[in-house]
Amino acid sequence: MKNLLTDIAGVRVGHADDAALASGVTAIVFDQPVVTAIDIRGGGPGTREAGALQLENTVERIDAIALSGGSAFGLDAGGGVMARLAEQGRGFVVRGAIVPIVPGAIIFDLLNGGNKAWGRFAPYRDLGYTAAAAASTNFALGSIGAGLGATTATLKGGIGSASATLPGGITVAALAVVNAVGTVTIGDGPHFWAAPFEIDGEFGGRGQPGSFTPDMLKMRIKGGPVATTVENTTLAVVATDAALTKPQAKRLAMIAQTGMARAIYPVHAPMDGDLVFAAATGEKPVDPLFGLTELGTLAANTLARAIARGVYTATALPFPGALPSWKDRFG
Repeated sequence: MKNLLTDIAGVRVGHADDAALASGVTAIVFDQPVVTAIDIRGGGPGTREAGALQLENTVERIDAIALSGGSAFGLDAGGGVMARLAEQGRGFVVRGAIVPIVPGAIIFDLLNGGNKAWGRFAPYRDLGYTAAAAASTNFALGSIGAGLGATTATLKGGIGSASATLPGGITVAALAVVNAVGTVTIGDGPHFWAAPFEIDGEFGGRGQPGSFTPDMLKMRIKGGPVATTVENTTLAVVATDAALTKPQAKRLAMIAQTGMARAIYPVHAPMDGDLVFAAATGEKPVDPLFGLTELGTLAANTLARAIARGVYTATALPFPGALPSWKDRFG
C-alpha cells in the first residue's frame, strides 16, 4: 500500500503541467473499463461527459478521467487523453468505430499569476495527452498536474491522495485536486479539519486544537464578502476494487462527498464546482446494504485525508503575492 489512488489494481495516474502557465492536467487511466458514476454538489461545476454518467444513460463503463486546471478551457484535456487511448485501441466499440470514454472536470486557476496568454488554442489538449502517456502506479502529490495552480482561501492547494482497506479486504482510495473556496485548516492555525481521520502523521500529525474559538469557526473564503465568481472547486476521484453497479457507484460518490465536508470549511458553495467521481474495478463482491454503507464510510474518511494531504504537500507558486504553502507557514 502506497497510500495512493493506485493502490487499486488497474488504476494509473499521470500528470502534465507548465510552470509558466501555472496550470496542468492529471489523468486517471484504467487498465480495463470501469463502472463509474458522478455526484456534483458545487454550485458552478465544469464537466465533460457528465451526462453519460447519469444512471438513466447507456454508458456503464469508462476508460479514463481527465482533471484539469484552466476553467472551461481545461475541458480540452479530455480530448488529449482520448487521443492517447485511441492510439492504444481503447474505447467503446460501435461497429468499426472505437470511441474512448473520458469524462472530466476542471478547476478555476486563471488568476493565480501564471501566464494564460496562450494564443488561439489553450494548451490543455496537449497536456492531457502527455498526462495520459505518463500514467503510472507511482505519482507525485502537491503542486503538480491539475493541482499546480490550485489554491484555498488561505494556503496553496494541490493534489492529494490516500487509501484504506476494510476488514473484509476491499480497498478504497481517493485522489483530490484541492482548489477550495474555503479553508482546509482551522482558523489561522496549522490544524487540519480532517485531523480526526489522519493515519500515521500523513499530514503533519498536529491533531486538533485544544479548544475551538469563535474566530476559528469564522467563514474564510476566497474574495471575502465580494466573492461572486466561480474561482474554486475541489475535484475528487474515489476508486475501489469492489464490484458495484452504476447506481451503487452513484451512492458511493454521494457518501464520499461527506469527506469533503469533513475536510473543507465551508464546502459546496454557490461559487465552486465540487464533485466526486466514483469508480469500481469489480474485483470483489460487496453486500449491497451494510457492505456498501461500510465502504462509503471509509471512502469519506479517505477522501478527507486526501484533501488534507493535497494542502500539506503543496508548494507555493513563484509569483508576487502568491499564497504560502502549509509548510511555508507551519512546517
